[in-house]
Amino acid sequence: MMKNSKNMIKTTACVVAITLGLTAVAHAEMVFRNALTGQAIDFSFGKKAEPTEAVNHFMETGENIYDKDPVAIKAGESMFATACAGCHGHHAEGKVGPALGDSYWTYPKARTDAGMFEVVYDGARAMMGPQRNNLTIDEILTVISYVRSIYWGDADNALWLSEEDQANFVPAPVPEEFKEAMDIFNKTHGE
Repeated sequence: MMKNSKNMIKTTACVVAITLGLTAVAHAEMVFRNALTGQAIDFSFGKKAEPTEAVNHFMETGENIYDKDPVAIKAGESMFATACAGCHGHHAEGKVGPALGDSYWTYPKARTDAGMFEVVYDGARAMMGPQRNNLTIDEILTVISYVRSIYWGDADNALWLSEEDQANFVPAPVPEEFKEAMDIFNKTHGE
C-alpha cells in the first residue's frame, strides 16, 4: 500500500507540473561546442579510452577535478611536453602558438575549463588543429590541469577558479622566455 501511495504522489506531481506548464528537467550532460562554428562536438570519433571519474564528472559539469590534483598535473606536464610544447613553448610562454599562462586569451571561452577543452579537443583557427585523435579526453584534462597550474595571469581572468580560489590566488612565476619576448615586443611597439 505504501509503495502505491508513493507512486500516486509522484504521478500526481507530474500531472500538476505538466498542467502548470512546468517541465521536469533531468540531469543532462553539458553540450560542448566547436570554438569556431558553435556546432555541438561529435564525440563518436577520436582517441578512445575507458572513461575515468574525472571524465564523467567533466562531461556532466564542465569542471576539471584534476585542476588541484598534483599527480594529474604532473601527468599533464609530461603530456604537454610531447603534444603542445612545440607550438606553445616548453613553459607555455608561446612560440608559433600563443602563450597559455598569461591573461590574454585568443579564445576568451578558454578562461573556463570547458572552453579550453573545446579548443583543444576540436581545434580552432590557424595551426591549432583538433587533438581528439592524439589525446584521450582524460589526457586533455590532465594537460588543462597543468596549464592551469602554471598560470601567471590575473585571478579575475581565471574563470576556472571558484570565487574563493580567485581571492586566494597566487600566480605562478612568469617564464623568462615570456618576459624576454614581452620586453622585445614593448620596445618595438613603443611601450
